[in-house]
Amino acid sequence: VGVAAWRLGAGRARKEDPVSAAAGVICLAKPGEQVSRGQPVLELRADDEFRFGRAAGALAGAIEIGAEPPEPGPVVLARIGP
Repeated sequence: VGVAAWRLGAGRARKEDPVSAAAGVICLAKPGEQVSRGQPVLELRADDEFRFGRAAGALAGAIEIGAEPPEPGPVVLARIGP
């Protein structure tokens, strides 16, 4: 999901790259929350239409919907830095 947000313009590849305040991913459902068929679970925002295709590609496999709620995972996956 973070890569998708970056591709929408919410982050930088290089420090001189611009960041769009309009870009990002809004989570419409929490992990483990019951959802219905066809119910949106993410909302993608960008100020440039061409960014949506690459962002959607980054989301492939990012969300799994099953009959049972998932086991809670760790809040922090990894720490970067000292």
